[in-house]
Amino acid sequence: MTDLFREQAVVEPDALPELTPGETLDVAVGLSEKPLTPSRLAWRRFRRHKLALISAVILFIVIMLAVFAPLLTPYTPTQSGTGPALHGPSSAHWMGTDQIGRDVWTQVLYGGRVSLLVGIAVALISTAFGTIVGAIAGYYGKWVDNLLMRVTDLFLAIPLLVILIIGSRLPARQEWARTVMGDDKSVRAVVFILTFFFWMPVARVVRGLILSLKEKEFVEAARASGASNLRIMGQHLVPNCTGQIVVNTTLSVAAAILTESALSFLGFGVDPVITPTWGNLLNTGNDFQSIAPWMIWFPGLAIVITVLCVNFLGDGLRDALDPKQAGLSA
Repeated sequence: MTDLFREQAVVEPDALPELTPGETLDVAVGLSEKPLTPSRLAWRRFRRHKLALISAVILFIVIMLAVFAPLLTPYTPTQSGTGPALHGPSSAHWMGTDQIGRDVWTQVLYGGRVSLLVGIAVALISTAFGTIVGAIAGYYGKWVDNLLMRVTDLFLAIPLLVILIIGSRLPARQEWARTVMGDDKSVRAVVFILTFFFWMPVARVVRGLILSLKEKEFVEAARASGASNLRIMGQHLVPNCTGQIVVNTTLSVAAAILTESALSFLGFGVDPVITPTWGNLLNTGNDFQSIAPWMIWFPGLAIVITVLCVNFLGDGLRDALDPKQAGLSA
């Protein structure tokens, strides 16, 4: 066996390349290559997901249209008489007008501002809260885990839409609710009530990840070096859950936009007189769908495009950030 290895290690002199003075030969394969960082590997995997890339571009365009809405239309969303009432799409009004002559293109642009704001705010706040609950439950375990998870299960068992409708009416009836949640049918009230019921899935995902990670060697090493529980969770455990947290945050944006649209469509969301959203535009156009279907087409199309792009983007991020795919060639 030793002779065999010795024979395989012999390199014929004629097989070596001729070197000029000052040149060296890299005998070990791969020493001259720079290792790729995890972020670059994730980016390479994400670039392979063409649908996610296209969705990211479209979503960026939608966000820019909403942000720069004042520069893209000469009207305001509540300005009536901009053209003939219930007039179809034309060169003057790309998406037509509503029952009092308001420009639908303007309403869709400004409605996107509110719908996207609600979706992003709800996703970020609920993810932050759910991550804290899940990390505490998974790390401490025992009665703490049991208590927090039973509360989570209780929230998951509540009929979501019914409770959202009841909760959206609280500011109009209770002074304390108005102080905490904001005025009735305001953006703040909608964000608050949606956040209150969107943190549970993230909490359960983070708890499961923490339960497996806290038994790893690097956590034991940190504990042996004298790190506090808060430091271990904040600097070692939660950062290792970043991939799943980012994916769940992305998907929560789509869920929040759909839920806000459903609430507004039912008349329990943001006040349509003051602030247009894609949901309450659908609610307004529902009464005119037979004579002015464009009042439903364009807000509905905006919701469909945005939600599909966010979901495809989340799928791409899941594939890119999945640690099980770290060994795949880039």
